[in-house]
Amino acid sequence: MKKIHLYLISGFIFTAVFGTLSHFFYGWSDGNPLIGLISPVNESTWEHMKLVFFPVLIWSFFITGSDSKLSPALRPALLLGGFIGTLMIPVLFYTYSGILGHNVTGIDIAIFFVNAFLAFFCAWRLQNSRIIYQKRTVIYILTVLFLVLFILFTFLPPDIGLFAEP
Repeated sequence: MKKIHLYLISGFIFTAVFGTLSHFFYGWSDGNPLIGLISPVNESTWEHMKLVFFPVLIWSFFITGSDSKLSPALRPALLLGGFIGTLMIPVLFYTYSGILGHNVTGIDIAIFFVNAFLAFFCAWRLQNSRIIYQKRTVIYILTVLFLVLFILFTFLPPDIGLFAEP
């Protein structure tokens, strides 16, 4: 189990670093549309949800066969944690900015780190869950659905607040 904990701590660090850097990838790439698929292309809340989703998704591919034997629910638990962390970004952003009447960059940054931590904390807590293991197919389908929505809405965003730049 120590190996699993090290994997999750390393994943949080990876997500914190990759997510932070990916905020700038699109600009650094001079607007490369392929880079825009996994990194924010503007300052909308939707695009900032990519900062947690994609690093967690990428990190989930580093689960080895021996990790899966130690904890069969690890990958679906991590992906579910990634959903929770991703979906909490707009919840926390709109809650605090609605209360204050404006957004604060420092709080926005803190929300990212809190939700990156939340994703891996959930994975740690759920890694031995029989229910999570039994529902893994649903979690994998939701992961693909989110992936498709991120790709689609990067270039064809709906005209609603979640996709508007604040």
